[in-house]
Amino acid sequence: MTDHERHVRRRFYIVGEGVFAEDPKKRLSAARADAKAGSPPDATFRFSRIVPGGSDNQLDDATRKALAGAMTGAGGAESNIPSGFTYLGQFIDHDLTMDKTKKALGDPEPPFKMLQGRSPALDLDSLYGRGPNENPEFYNADHIHLKMGKTGPEGLSLRGFDLPRSGNGHPSAGIPDPRNDENLAVAQTHLAFIRFHNRVVDTLAPDSPHAVLFMRARKQVTRHYQWMIKTDFLPRICDQAVIDDVFANGRKIFERNVPPTQVPTMPVEFSVAAYRLGHSMVRQAYNWNRNFDAGQGTLRLLFDFSGTSGFLTRSSPLFGVWIADFRRLYHFGDAGRPDLEVPAAKFNNAMTIDTNLVAKLAHLEDETIGPPLTPEVVHNLAFRNLTRAEMVRLPTGQEVAQFLRANGVPVTDLTAAEITNGAGNGITVPAAIAAAVAAHTPLWFYVLREAELNGGKLAGVGARIVAEVFHRAMEGSETSILHGPAFTPSTDLGSPDGTTFRMVDLLLFAFEGNPALLNPNGG
Repeated sequence: MTDHERHVRRRFYIVGEGVFAEDPKKRLSAARADAKAGSPPDATFRFSRIVPGGSDNQLDDATRKALAGAMTGAGGAESNIPSGFTYLGQFIDHDLTMDKTKKALGDPEPPFKMLQGRSPALDLDSLYGRGPNENPEFYNADHIHLKMGKTGPEGLSLRGFDLPRSGNGHPSAGIPDPRNDENLAVAQTHLAFIRFHNRVVDTLAPDSPHAVLFMRARKQVTRHYQWMIKTDFLPRICDQAVIDDVFANGRKIFERNVPPTQVPTMPVEFSVAAYRLGHSMVRQAYNWNRNFDAGQGTLRLLFDFSGTSGFLTRSSPLFGVWIADFRRLYHFGDAGRPDLEVPAAKFNNAMTIDTNLVAKLAHLEDETIGPPLTPEVVHNLAFRNLTRAEMVRLPTGQEVAQFLRANGVPVTDLTAAEITNGAGNGITVPAAIAAAVAAHTPLWFYVLREAELNGGKLAGVGARIVAEVFHRAMEGSETSILHGPAFTPSTDLGSPDGTTFRMVDLLLFAFEGNPALLNPNGG
């Protein structure tokens, strides 16, 4: 199993600066990196910075360990965000980034191979790959519909409820991004998008060549996906006023005034810090379906029942009893379907976006992060996030806030008391490290603390970074709701009124509004 299949990133090529690795001795300057590549890297995906130059104001190893330990304890409290959005967020992340590095930590690697495998545009290449001509393995024989798999073994087998898996010798799914098979929740989300595409295809009049029909379907799917992100996903995690300002008035801090057709870059402030907000939303356990109710759908089991991180490795496709009950992950009552609501005790809300992560994230399994690792703290997700920030010399929260103000974004610094004490169910920074953390606050922690103080939604620094990167990722997509005539979602594809399109609308259309498809296990 390669590192990129486990969602592990250990190197970053940052434009104009070179290669940053976890071992400082393995870092390469831009000039040395370009020399190793043989020519300046020109692949489509580059990391970049919002705040130029990075920062030397990093916490030391002992402080990061202490802060990570404090962050991965009780897990805080539930939010009012349906937990399906936690894994929709992960699916979106995999649409933005794809690490192709396969070598072991510390091995030399030419920069052109360290670059991401796709551009950071919201164009669903994680679903479509390079299309049916170049990646026919993801498509049915008609080169229009995407393949779906079936559950197993016999007696529990249902077609169309698992990702496609080829034979007994392929441990992960036959999809463009293996990371979408790293846990059951994101895998079932990917499957929902396969179903959505296939149903969109079925709405088209078959009066054109297959290649034309495919492109028409992909454009429709991509635009509705972007509309859902802008109007449903982002408002659940970000301050609405910031989203409105960015989409109405444009970006102020990230890739301002660039040609829309220029390929975007991916800022490390987003990838390594701000968008890791989803780690705070993860639950310890889920009321997954009627077979794994009352918290029996543990986080570990959601990873176990996957091909990349779990034991679906040779001959055991997803068991039918593990198919998602989407009624427990999204509120279909919002779409006028109270018959698809479950009792509150069976529903799964995400955890609040704050500084308090569930205890399970203090010890990630070897199958998730790579070979057995020592010391034990390396298994702690918070420590890994904080260490990656040090690795790329990420600016502190205070430094990003200062940069925003200098570029016309009115944000206010968190006070030392707010940083160390927080609010609600957030953590209190241990006294021994409080002064260091308050003086040079890691950007990821700062973003989570802002959200915690804002009732569980990103605000200030975090909201601005996320909203601007999403705006640029939509703008940089060849198919975009920001290009050309004003887009409105189609009532033929699930929009209830021609202006609204939410994740529940996408799911209702994908699964034909049928309770037996949204929850095939019943109950």
